[in-house]
Amino acid sequence: MKFRIASLIASSLFVSAESARSLFTNQTPNNAKSRLLSKARALNNNRNNGVALTDYVVKFQKCQFVKAFDDDLAADEQSDSVLATRRFIIFRLCPEGSCNSCNYGYGEYVIDLEGYLEYAVAHVQEEQDEMCNNCKQNCGDYNNNRDLEYDYGDNTCSCASDCAAIASMEDLGYVDAVNYLECQQIYQGNDDATSLYAGPMCSSSGEAIKIGIFTDEDCSVPTNKNIKDYLDYTEYGVQMQLSYGLLNKLHDKSTCFTCIEENQNNNNYNGYAESNELCEGLYEDAAKCESAHNFNNGYTNYGNYQNQAAQEEVVCKFISSLSSGTYDESGEIRIGTKASSSSSSSSDSSSTSGVQKFFLTVFILSTVGLAGYAAMLHKQITGKDGKDSVEGLAKQDGGTLA
Repeated sequence: MKFRIASLIASSLFVSAESARSLFTNQTPNNAKSRLLSKARALNNNRNNGVALTDYVVKFQKCQFVKAFDDDLAADEQSDSVLATRRFIIFRLCPEGSCNSCNYGYGEYVIDLEGYLEYAVAHVQEEQDEMCNNCKQNCGDYNNNRDLEYDYGDNTCSCASDCAAIASMEDLGYVDAVNYLECQQIYQGNDDATSLYAGPMCSSSGEAIKIGIFTDEDCSVPTNKNIKDYLDYTEYGVQMQLSYGLLNKLHDKSTCFTCIEENQNNNNYNGYAESNELCEGLYEDAAKCESAHNFNNGYTNYGNYQNQAAQEEVVCKFISSLSSGTYDESGEIRIGTKASSSSSSSSDSSSTSGVQKFFLTVFILSTVGLAGYAAMLHKQITGKDGKDSVEGLAKQDGGTLA
């Protein structure tokens, strides 16, 4: 899943649908669960062309849907719309120790939701597995000691309860939300029009990633239905509940993911810390806005990123349009409604809305003016008495009729 920046956003200020479409190419709306939960692909051996990532942490900023023109839908005669829903995640690389503030010296990035989930879920899943493996080694069999809590070294065995719950999730009547990272049918109706599908989506505020219900197999048309109404029942007749324990870690803005590879067998380069796969993958695949935030040691210092450097201003504007509340939950453009965003000031939001209103006003006034001019020409052509006047027509612009 290689990010391509060459055709990025022809007109982000005016919220062009083409801009969102051109952010990512060769992307399917959903990827297989095995790919999402597997280790992310190995990157090149030059450590991101020298970009230093180990001094930074990853911080989630926003999840946003955008409806954009799609060539395939336009060519499909059976399609009801030419607009496809694109899913984006905005995240930052904050200097180590500035997770809570992160207001200077950071980089801001945008990546498709599937790409973010691929790397972030694999990272969190690996952390969880490592925690429970260590817990089992140091605290014994946590399945038989759920309330076990005693010290081992600098840690405590309070992990036993959490790991036991994770291992027995289905027995306790829960299903992990990460099972629905791939769009899948959750209710089969009498025909395709009444079938329902479950998949990841952005919350209304953009502050979280949740599992939603959609009417299409690509999970691009959301509904107001709740997934809990379509989950299976246990053998005791109790309906299953959705567990967001792991998924919630992907959009927790109170914490950040370190970019340092943390394992006991860490092979460092020349004594320096090694960056982990999460940060390498996200950085490699994301569109970058760094210079505007004084990000140090960014891609602009290295030779393989000339094209992205040339497009950086456009990327920054597109990220701003996503952050400022230009789009609603479904990805539709907001017009005439004051946008809001937790990551942008109200002045930024009203500015975008004002530009839209200005051009709508110009369009309306131009239309009215053209209508008036057409009426005047019609009156001159037909004459005052309503009859055709060949002489009046012939005199227009000094013309003559033979």
